[in-house]
Amino acid sequence: MTSSIPHKRITPGQKPDWLKVPLPQGPTVAALTNTLRERNLHTVCEEAKCPNLGECWAGGTATFMVLGDVCTRGCRFCAVKTHADGTPVDADEPEKVAEACVAMGLKYVVLTMVDRDDLPDGGAGHVAATIAAIKRRAPHMLVEALVGDWLAGKRQTQTTAQMVATVLAGGPDVYAHNVETVLRLTPRVRDHRCSYVGSLATLRLAKQLRPGVVTKSSIMLGLGESEREVDQTLDDLREHGVDVVTFGQYLRPTMLHLPVREHITPARFAALEARAMQKGFLYVAAGPLVRSSYKAAEFYLAGMVRQRQALAAANASPTQ
Repeated sequence: MTSSIPHKRITPGQKPDWLKVPLPQGPTVAALTNTLRERNLHTVCEEAKCPNLGECWAGGTATFMVLGDVCTRGCRFCAVKTHADGTPVDADEPEKVAEACVAMGLKYVVLTMVDRDDLPDGGAGHVAATIAAIKRRAPHMLVEALVGDWLAGKRQTQTTAQMVATVLAGGPDVYAHNVETVLRLTPRVRDHRCSYVGSLATLRLAKQLRPGVVTKSSIMLGLGESEREVDQTLDDLREHGVDVVTFGQYLRPTMLHLPVREHITPARFAALEARAMQKGFLYVAAGPLVRSSYKAAEFYLAGMVRQRQALAAANASPTQ
């Protein structure tokens, strides 16, 4: 990814100082971990080895991963376990997640999922049930649904539109799906069943089915993308009605995953954030440690959703 911004050259195998963070620990992290283990729940914070775990949990946000901890796809950047068949679905998981959200005192919940191409509805009904369970227990808690592309697998019986509609019926405040990388690199980075065009289409579909929902996506950098390709991805996201975008540095989970081609400097992330805002996004979060679920973005989104809710309530009130 070329840039006119001067920066110190960092070799791919060398971890720069700005990526070095302390391990998440302390009583808050320990207590929240116990809450999750008691209910046999998974968070993408742990499964994806997110460097921001401690900071986000202490700040009142967390990302739950539902439908098990085994994904039916095998993206080459992801640390989550993969198999042709996922684990048996826990019918009690929606209520368990809702209980944990309340017990953890969360204000903003990101609900993500493993891809379940082995299920008739791809797991959409389970995701919707979990959102609804959270809303019943904590009506004012905001829920972001970070979901798959719903591109129908060979065992699925519903269309992409039906699955997107099912999730939206659960009542998420934010509908998110990650394109992950630029068009050229998609076949190398993501599972062969994933599609750059399909990902854009599912985001547009969510906006068409529920125009008021906030839509969001995320891109990893450092995989060999060019500046022009990133700009094109931003333009494509805006063309498909995406409101919020986040950028972060790709970090190699293990030696079996794709190598890091380049470490992007904080200055270059800042320049990219400014360019993205000029393209019309409502909010952009960009930085080496930014992830698709990131507390700064969620803090902004919470304020934006609350404002929209207040405006809608005011418009719905009868005139005096």
